Amino acid sequence: MKISEDWDFAIRVIEKIENAGFEAVIVGGAVRDHLLGIKGNDVDVATNALPSEVKRIFSTTVDIGIEHGTVLVLDEGQPVEVTTYRTESDYSDYRRPEQVIFVRTLEKDLQRRDFTINAMAMTKDGQIIDLFGGQQDIENGVIRSVGDATVRFREDALRMLRAIRFSAQLDFTIEEKTLKAIQQDCDLIEFIAHERIAMELSKLWKGKNVYGGIQALGESHLDKYLIGNYKANEQHWEKFHTTKSEVGWAYLCLLNREEIQDIFDFYRLSNKDKTFIRNVMNAYNSLLKEWSIMDYFTNDLTVLETAYDFAVWQRQNIPFEKTEIKRVKENLNIQSVDELAINGNHLIEWTSKKRGPWIKVGLDAAIIAVLNGYVKNDEPTLKEWYLNEFTNEG
Repeated sequence: MKISEDWDFAIRVIEKIENAGFEAVIVGGAVRDHLLGIKGNDVDVATNALPSEVKRIFSTTVDIGIEHGTVLVLDEGQPVEVTTYRTESDYSDYRRPEQVIFVRTLEKDLQRRDFTINAMAMTKDGQIIDLFGGQQDIENGVIRSVGDATVRFREDALRMLRAIRFSAQLDFTIEEKTLKAIQQDCDLIEFIAHERIAMELSKLWKGKNVYGGIQALGESHLDKYLIGNYKANEQHWEKFHTTKSEVGWAYLCLLNREEIQDIFDFYRLSNKDKTFIRNVMNAYNSLLKEWSIMDYFTNDLTVLETAYDFAVWQRQNIPFEKTEIKRVKENLNIQSVDELAINGNHLIEWTSKKRGPWIKVGLDAAIIAVLNGYVKNDEPTLKEWYLNEFTNEG
């Protein structure tokens, strides 16, 4: 199997490790995505060399997870994570192993991984090392735990949600024993930090089959321990699709309008996501009445198109096509406040008033007048309009 040319930097790292007398392979998600024909970003290398031995091989390294055996190698132009083969001791809190044990065999390293599709390795020549049937599960579209699913999930309870996420991301089904193990121990998700849960859901929102993922959340019973009423709102996700995680969070909030603050708090959403959500919600509510020219002006294209998608998914009757949004937006007389030919200083100069809320009122009126074509966007014309028409109207 031909290996990706994009991986040349990782291949050079492997060759240097092999030249030093050790073995090294590409592992995990990079191998899975390669077999699926998906272009991935991260290419991780695993080796039987200890971290100290890896650091002696390369001139520039960073200890990014040395206690877990991971060294970042910077020698080949792109950073490559190199991790020593390892196994892990008991997990007392369903999140972290009490001890990481470095081993010299790849098989023991692959045994500790979550799902068969993530437990494969690839040599620098493109040979696939598949000890647990990962290739067959990819061919069949199945998410299956490596070994005993109950053991895997009790090691790290987040793996239960990862199974759901992968099923949505790849449009795979969850193998029966794996699903039953999730149903049995679904309450263990409460041991997991909400930030880690949010990271998995952020990836789920961008999956091929989000609707299937929402159904799996209900079927697995994980939804009982998450904010969002996934089971009750299941049908509303049927048409949902996006490439942006913030759209998923906004849609979750739309479906749970009385619990928006609870969603913000539970999933620890960023201020950027919160702002996007509020803007989309406002645009959606305005759309149901009919957008004004100020709605087009004050919202960016992504917010407007997202609000439109939400209305479609909610089976609202919208009397124009989505392509119309961009056309209207691009044909506005001005695109931002900065393009207005006047500012607050002009109003102060013309009126000799002190600064106050009246400035915003005047500028907003000027923007509306320019957007509607009532007034030409130049200083003399706006001055005449403001002093002779707007002020007199007030």
